[in-house]
Amino acid sequence: MKLALQFPHIVYREGPAAVAQIGRAAESIGFDQIDLFDHVVMGHPMEGRLQGPYPTEMPILEPLVGLGFLAAVTERVGLGIEVLILPQRQPALVAKQISTLDTLSAGRIRLGVGVGWQECEYEALGTAFRKRGKMIDEAIPLLRTYWSEKSVDFAGTYYTATQLAMEPKPPQGGAIPIWVGGDSPAALRRAGRLGDGWMANGAITEEDVAGIATVKRHAEEAGRDPEALGFQAQITAPPDPEDPIGIGFHSSPDRIAAVARTAREAGFGWVAVNASLIYVAGAQNADSLCEDLEKICRRIRAEVGHD
Repeated sequence: MKLALQFPHIVYREGPAAVAQIGRAAESIGFDQIDLFDHVVMGHPMEGRLQGPYPTEMPILEPLVGLGFLAAVTERVGLGIEVLILPQRQPALVAKQISTLDTLSAGRIRLGVGVGWQECEYEALGTAFRKRGKMIDEAIPLLRTYWSEKSVDFAGTYYTATQLAMEPKPPQGGAIPIWVGGDSPAALRRAGRLGDGWMANGAITEEDVAGIATVKRHAEEAGRDPEALGFQAQITAPPDPEDPIGIGFHSSPDRIAAVARTAREAGFGWVAVNASLIYVAGAQNADSLCEDLEKICRRIRAEVGHD
């Protein structure tokens, strides 16, 4: 089983050296991947506005810039985003940014993509919230075209390109992994038909287990090999009304490892450890967070092994 670290953006408060420290520690401890998540803005609560799972004031570094910083201070660990809200951004620019990251990291990039949920964020970035599903379905193959073709020609409903060049090509070329996040029927279909893997949301439930089968079915229907796809689950605390944030869970390497075992048994080849919640659970500086992450990584490896 492979192990990803959901990067704790909040450590920026200790300065750039702390961000670098967490990145280097993740690599030396033995994580396979460091992932940053993406929100450009967060909407304050107001009538009629959907509220998300974390506080509006939660600090979130811009993930593409953050990955460039982490690429410069690490050498081996994979680097990625879980997930980039792709329809909010111009796919040609994203293709260039990801290609540059892959080049400067020597081929270590994995791109997770999704459609997001904040209409106000789309409005702030001047993009169409109601068309985001169709837009991402066009954007994914367009990214691969920019990464692989000498001359790019693309005629879509939302994006076009006529005899364009984008250089340099990334080391991974058009094979930069694109994993799809989300648990809606459209997201599962997209993961199977267009993605290289699926990133499940939240706790490992019966719906998530069924989601693996659904993604594979869509891959088969699209003439793709379902066994070539990857599957990642997020290690999340079981619901507990007395501990809604999961402080007890995220301070227990044994409980975290048990969920990793459940994920492996369910068919997931990857699990992601949410370092922000480990920070909230008590490891509230870079030094103590590195210590806890090492304990958790060692315990998970003992439970499920390493692929």
